[in-house]
Amino acid sequence: MASSMEYSVRHARDTSFESDGLRTFFEYRDLGIGESTGGKFHAHVIRAREGHGERVGWHQHDLEFQMVYILKGWAIFEYEGKGEVRLEAGDCVHQPPGIRHREVDHSDDLELIEITSPADFATAEAEFPA
Repeated sequence: MASSMEYSVRHARDTSFESDGLRTFFEYRDLGIGESTGGKFHAHVIRAREGHGERVGWHQHDLEFQMVYILKGWAIFEYEGKGEVRLEAGDCVHQPPGIRHREVDHSDDLELIEITSPADFATAEAEFPA
């Protein structure tokens, strides 16, 4: 049975980190999943940029799936209805669609993998959860 998705082999270690992603205090390395799935999924490695300590306020994403896996360092997120959650190397979190959240802090050496569906999605500021 033939698949409608394109088979792709990509050597991510050969690609560079770019600073043109969603957040100015992170750098992003695209893993090529968006292209090979026709935009159904996206995967990238995100790492903290040295000397960039900005943080974002409450926001939410218009997507179907979002997963974060911490490779190195740590991050603290705050989630609507859950409170603050500290994630360290080896921790994984599924962020439910539309959940209001914010990044509170992260280590200077933070590196993580984020997988989303779809590849392109909207992000909107959100009010502080009541």
